[in-house]
Amino acid sequence: MTNPRSLAYIDCFSGISGDMFLGALLDAGLPVEELRGQLALLGLDGYTLTVDTKGCGSIAATTLTVQTAEKHRHRSWGDIRQLITASRLAEPIKTTALSIFSLLAEAEAKVHGRPVDTVHFHEVGGIDSLIDIVGAAIGLETLNITRLQCAPLPMPHGWVQCAHGLLPLPAPAVCELLQGVPTYGVELSQELVTPTGAAIVKALATTYGPMPPMTITGVGYGAGSQELANGQPNLLRLILGSARPVVEAQEVEVIETHLDDWSPETFPYLSEQLFALDALDVALIPIQMKKGRPGFLLRVISDRASALAIKECILSETTAIGLRFRTEQRWTLPREGGTVPTRWGAVRVKKVTTPAGEVLTPEYEDCKRVASANNVPIKEVYAEVGCAERETFKGEK
Repeated sequence: MTNPRSLAYIDCFSGISGDMFLGALLDAGLPVEELRGQLALLGLDGYTLTVDTKGCGSIAATTLTVQTAEKHRHRSWGDIRQLITASRLAEPIKTTALSIFSLLAEAEAKVHGRPVDTVHFHEVGGIDSLIDIVGAAIGLETLNITRLQCAPLPMPHGWVQCAHGLLPLPAPAVCELLQGVPTYGVELSQELVTPTGAAIVKALATTYGPMPPMTITGVGYGAGSQELANGQPNLLRLILGSARPVVEAQEVEVIETHLDDWSPETFPYLSEQLFALDALDVALIPIQMKKGRPGFLLRVISDRASALAIKECILSETTAIGLRFRTEQRWTLPREGGTVPTRWGAVRVKKVTTPAGEVLTPEYEDCKRVASANNVPIKEVYAEVGCAERETFKGEK
């Protein structure tokens, strides 16, 4: 077994197929002999599995080729289910493989207007696709990958020839499988996402978007079988690692509105109301609006769970008749509340861990309290807190 990993990010800038995903797993550390040994438990014969290295531009990647005398045997969903269920593979591997094939069966059934149990797979019923899907399940189990996140998938245009005849791109089964999955169009008329690749993503990925906070422990590249017309490397990159613990929401909602007929004297009260509803930040920015009128941009940052209550508060407490909102990513530094000793007693601070080291930041309200109680300038309190040694920091219990 390789070193334990918990998280993997599928960076599919050139799409994804079954052989690209399995190639990336091999390149990231899945031992070839472990894969061969596990595949033998499936009970298939009559094929040769070749693993090699291929240069894609300046990047070395792993390729996977399955050679067989079988000419795309049309196995049914029942045939495949029985084959996997009766095998000697470990139960987690069976479960993962069956979940991928189940999604494929449902997509094919819908596209062709047939009951799912009567669906006969064509390309995806061959030995090569069985090895891609079962091999993917073996790789995830062997590398101890328990969570997959995926980038949005590129969608080409044009046509592809398959056992069903000439089909538009993206293939109809791919469109069915990727409902609810983020995608974007590209100016290529070549297949980038295969039904097998789409089923792997839909069955296994938990979230989609940019790379999550993680500590990278390995990277693997799986090469596709075709050369892309625009010259970009036809690669799938799999980034392995462990999730970086995050105690705050790193995906937030930014809520904004313009106000030109509202008295800003109620802003302190509005801020209190918004922070009571768990707003993460509130800002009021002077702007010049239409016809030269002065106005304000109200901007509130919220986690997704609190956003609705915050929107209702803004519409109730201001003259706004509409709001704009969007989802954004943020990166916050680890921090901890506590106190440091001063000549006036303990004063509250935040200990912030920056890339350059730990920093103690005074809390304004507590510095204000100390300055008022001791009749000293607040800047004097700030100065003493700023000189406090990090070793004197006492964290909150």
